[in-house]
Amino acid sequence: MNRAVFLDRDGVINRAIMREGRPYPPASLEEFELLPGVGEAIAALRAAGYRVIVVTNQPDVAAGLRTREAVEAIHRHLRGTLAIDDLRVCYHVDADECACRKPKAGLLLEAARQWSLDLRQSVMVGDRWRDIAAGQAAGCRTILIAAAYRERQAESPDAVVNSLAEAAQLILSSWHGHELTRSGAWTA
Repeated sequence: MNRAVFLDRDGVINRAIMREGRPYPPASLEEFELLPGVGEAIAALRAAGYRVIVVTNQPDVAAGLRTREAVEAIHRHLRGTLAIDDLRVCYHVDADECACRKPKAGLLLEAARQWSLDLRQSVMVGDRWRDIAAGQAAGCRTILIAAAYRERQAESPDAVVNSLAEAAQLILSSWHGHELTRSGAWTA
């Protein structure tokens, strides 16, 4: 496997907690709710030869709003429930100016090095502009899961769908076996 599907966590794998039109992560495992079709979508991607790697910003830890242990309890649950290959987390806030916080591509680039991934054959699936920008910066195809968030909108994702199940269907039926050319077009 030299290609991956990178998944954001909140709003892609699990239901985001909405407050005043903005998405927030669940505060604990008790608030965590897996979205419909996620397990099946991930299993289908793995069966088709994709690594499935979760890449998530969790700035509430640095901001003191969430404990690292609460976040890691959710991640232990994800690892035990879903057929994911890896899970990478940025615990920083924007002011830290780290390389790993999306919209920067650090989490994806680090995973690509470790797993020997071809990012041109990989896809980033997310529900926010930061996810799409990180995928674009890494050279991946991007799929936005449509959400009516009151925040900056993603610019020029390769596709827009309503769920991870739809994203997996698109990857497996339309994009599987295609790669990015230098001109930026996807070809067979």
